[in-house]
Amino acid sequence: MRAESLPAKPTNETEALAIRTAKVDDAASMWQLVDGLGVLDLNSRYCYLLLCREFSDTCLVATLGKRVVGFVTAFRSPQRPHTLFVWQIGVDAALRGQGVAGQLLDSLTSLALGEPIRFLEATVTPSNTASRRLFQSFAGRHGVPCRIEAGFTSEMLGGQHEAEQLFRIGPFPETMHRG
Repeated sequence: MRAESLPAKPTNETEALAIRTAKVDDAASMWQLVDGLGVLDLNSRYCYLLLCREFSDTCLVATLGKRVVGFVTAFRSPQRPHTLFVWQIGVDAALRGQGVAGQLLDSLTSLALGEPIRFLEATVTPSNTASRRLFQSFAGRHGVPCRIEAGFTSEMLGGQHEAEQLFRIGPFPETMHRG
């Protein structure tokens, strides 16, 4: 099933973009959004359910009305609790280029509960120009470095997937954390 596209702008003044923590009920919409985009790795529905249930403080959705139009899934590294790893971020194709992904990342780092976040990490393929720009722009907005390192080789990913580079953003100042 493919997700329907939305108009580039909200259809009326009452339909404003809202960002909130993800709930288990959002998992199906997240899966459908990824399936419809066709550019992100489609994880199992079970994976999205687990992320929404077990990591709800670090998974957010962007909504227009009741419709999920974007999301970010992330978790704290068990070995490095000051590091937040972004698993996946997706925005409806009709809303790309309007800052929704950047708003999701900004909200994620300011709303995450617990220990302060000092670093944000994500893996990105060399061909994913949009995600590369997103993370570099995020680092620039917050005045912190964005280091790009070796991540996972194509061979590690079964040989059928492009290599993933690790983007390590930070350190963020302690004052950035509000949780």
